[in-house]
Amino acid sequence: MSNILVTGGAGYIGSHVVKELLRQSHHPIIFDNLQTGHRKAVKDALFIEGDLSDPEKLKETFQTHAIDAVIHFAANSLVGESVQKPLKYFDNNVKNSIKLIEIIKEFGINKLVFSSSAAVYGEPQEIPITEDHPCSPTNPYGETKWIFEKVLRAYHDEGILNFISLRYFNAAGADPERELGEDHSPESHLIPLVIKAALDGTSVPVYGTDYNTPDGTCIRDYIHVTDLADAHILALRKLEQKKFSGIYNMGNGNGYSVREVIETVKKVAGREVKAVESPRRPGDPARLVASSEKIREELGWAPQYPDMKTIVETAWEWHRNHPNGYDDIGMAQSA
Repeated sequence: MSNILVTGGAGYIGSHVVKELLRQSHHPIIFDNLQTGHRKAVKDALFIEGDLSDPEKLKETFQTHAIDAVIHFAANSLVGESVQKPLKYFDNNVKNSIKLIEIIKEFGINKLVFSSSAAVYGEPQEIPITEDHPCSPTNPYGETKWIFEKVLRAYHDEGILNFISLRYFNAAGADPERELGEDHSPESHLIPLVIKAALDGTSVPVYGTDYNTPDGTCIRDYIHVTDLADAHILALRKLEQKKFSGIYNMGNGNGYSVREVIETVKKVAGREVKAVESPRRPGDPARLVASSEKIREELGWAPQYPDMKTIVETAWEWHRNHPNGYDDIGMAQSA
């Protein structure tokens, strides 16, 4: 059993990781400013409302709790916003994250799992994308993730820190036990947007239908959020066993087109979804599919929910029962 500080642990992926930590008898300490997270998503874990820009609050957290390792999610993560407000992203995702590392160093902690992104790769030169693919981010969000990975490597090379960076492709789905789900405002992810359209009878835009793919729409790699959570536990276990640092892709190895996602939602929901063909978005590659062979071989990771139908089924159950997200849980509890 370990005391694990989880920055951003009230967010979509973070809350699923916290649930897995609790399941495996760890003691997660959540540090989150609730800018995009939800307090109700981590009801059984110790929660501290705080911001990475507040070093005194962070130090107080480390002084009060005997932290053994850190899982670092806290970041701004909207690609479009990062283009409009790049300094906000460099300030929070890089500057504040370095403050966190300095405090980790001060308290003698040397294990960190980092929430990175496939956005570090930019336009793919080959598919599937492996970890040695060149990094050439096309937006400030991806740039901040890549810069901080280089910061982590520098600390590792100085013998200060061991880390594992997990480069996510598209996290999707919801907790199979229906306790946790995806609740963003605004929502930018395809699956919840299509589910919302199925629930309320609105339409969903399809950005680009003339790509060089079988049905003309973009193909992406989707990984179930619970499988992603499991990877964090395996990464933590690896760091506990030995001095080690590494970078791993987190994808399914399977690609699904936008049209395939829409058709899957229609079948699972038993409802029609109106798709509106729209112009391409600048910078959208035709295909983004990961190779996850490295984490399978080195950490023994294997997805439990690899197919799109299962991913959509879990997401549908969450959104169908929580059309207003975590606000519905609050209303149910107060009724």
